[in-house]
Amino acid sequence: MTFAHKSSQSRNRRVSNGRRRRQQHLLDVKVRSRRATQHRIRRALVVFCRVVLLAGVCGAAYVGVREGARRLFFENPDYQLKTIEVQADGTLQRDHILSVADLHEGENIFNVNLARVRDRIQELPQVDDAQVVRKLPGEIDIRIVERKPIAWLTSDKEISDPSVSDAAFLVDTRGVLMRQKKLLPEYLGLPLILGCSSELLQEGKVVKSPEVKTALELLRLSARSFVQMSFQIREIDVSKGYCLLVTDNNHARVTFGLKDLEIQLQRLEQFLVYCDNSKQELETVNLLVQRNIPVTFAAPPPVVTNDTMEPAVEARTLKAIPVHSSAKAPPPSKAGTRSAPIAKTIRSSDRERTNNNGEQ
Repeated sequence: MTFAHKSSQSRNRRVSNGRRRRQQHLLDVKVRSRRATQHRIRRALVVFCRVVLLAGVCGAAYVGVREGARRLFFENPDYQLKTIEVQADGTLQRDHILSVADLHEGENIFNVNLARVRDRIQELPQVDDAQVVRKLPGEIDIRIVERKPIAWLTSDKEISDPSVSDAAFLVDTRGVLMRQKKLLPEYLGLPLILGCSSELLQEGKVVKSPEVKTALELLRLSARSFVQMSFQIREIDVSKGYCLLVTDNNHARVTFGLKDLEIQLQRLEQFLVYCDNSKQELETVNLLVQRNIPVTFAAPPPVVTNDTMEPAVEARTLKAIPVHSSAKAPPPSKAGTRSAPIAKTIRSSDRERTNNNGEQ
């Protein structure tokens, strides 16, 4: 009995020691967690204070810099816009450019948004590139490169003068449509592309018609080739849709395909060389055909001879017809003509004698 009682006590002691250890471990964990929480709170407060302090310093610096910039630059009369230099290589006028850019003299030069001014000028259909430069203390330079038109474009099939028609637009190499308020003399001699009815033509729009793009490419290639010397394009008809009907200044009509323009220009160059050697003028040629190309030549002009009138065999002489008066007066005699001065001298001598007798 005593042994059993001792064994039970020893077991109870072991159990009690384990419980105590667990309870002590739990107490240590609670204490550590509280300390960790307090430490975290302290670190968070320190970080928050640092952030608030840094934000305050940055805000004060921003306000100070802004106030200093406002007084030194934005409200400084030395930085007022006094000169606006505009350079354009085309027909755009200075007043029109400044009104579009919304740029005025007298405002502060730092209040001008250069990127916005450039974008506004770039929206003009005539402008290809624009540069806006700020020069302190009070000058802004605007340099504009305008588009160079290479042809007239219209949807009509027949038009006499595109420069006075509202349905005609100027077009550059990229296909941008434009209108010019002031027409330069070189614009009047540009070739005409007609028959573009596949899309609506508007100023500032880029033409997407493949026929028009091919016509513009033809003008570009022909300007750099030998063909330009003897074949100057006057009109291009794109209404067919599958080809280009080209007419030059000598009224020669050439049919071009929409592909392989360089090869077709080489064929046309051979025909032009043949015409120069044979002293003939080209009338029509169809370059769509690769072999046995149909070609016709203009008829030679009629020979004009300078016919002169042959002289008559016998010379004709015309005689004047005398005019007879009703009363014929006898011709004056020579004696009568001589006696007149003698009679005058006799009368003057008689007068002298009578005067002398009267005095006596």
